[in-house]
Amino acid sequence: MLLNAEIAISTSTVLLVPYSRWHVPRYHEWMKDEEIQEATASEPLSLEEEYAMQQSWRQDPDKLTFIVCQPSPTGTPLHDEDDSSERMIGDVNLFLRVDDGEEGDSEPQIVGEIELMIAEKCNQRKGLGKATLVSFLRYIADHEGEILEEFIRGDQAAAKALRETDVSGWRFSYLSVKIGQGNARSLGLFEGAGFRKVSEEANYFGEFELRRMDLGQNSMDQGLDGYVEMEYTRGQ
Repeated sequence: MLLNAEIAISTSTVLLVPYSRWHVPRYHEWMKDEEIQEATASEPLSLEEEYAMQQSWRQDPDKLTFIVCQPSPTGTPLHDEDDSSERMIGDVNLFLRVDDGEEGDSEPQIVGEIELMIAEKCNQRKGLGKATLVSFLRYIADHEGEILEEFIRGDQAAAKALRETDVSGWRFSYLSVKIGQGNARSLGLFEGAGFRKVSEEANYFGEFELRRMDLGQNSMDQGLDGYVEMEYTRGQ
């Protein structure tokens, strides 16, 4: 998504930046880990494929993504080293889609599915996942209209399903996340952020789906410290 191509989100705990080419080599190393592949339902890619995927995530209207880094030590403005590969922690993504029923005969709903990864064990259990999630939810709440406008204008299938030229009235019906039934920490993280299980029974794939219906900004601010959106000028 182009919306966040020149935006970074700085907090006292994490720094979120657009996914750029210099992030790819370390991200590629993370994705060789079989546990991460299983947790993210991903297949290993070649380095060349990873670079192509990075461009897709930066440009496709149905994907919003940030790389998660250690908090900025320099404040404003950001310096090049603030999001160097050594400072990378993980990533957070939003995938947008229109759900209009299996037969296309239901009222269309715009759904955003979240994926969050704190990649290395040494960075887990430190509150970084919570800080990332809350910051990302705040960004989505603040920019909901802009996110949906880029999605609807840029995705022909979405525009056709919604059959609407004025996108200003559209809102997310809900945000969703799918988590393996054995991942108690992630389940607790999202439940603590207001997501609720669709069913108390895991699905066929051994996952729970959790949804958050309330996207109001006031409900996104718990646990945020020093949230500020900053100009990001390092390019792609």
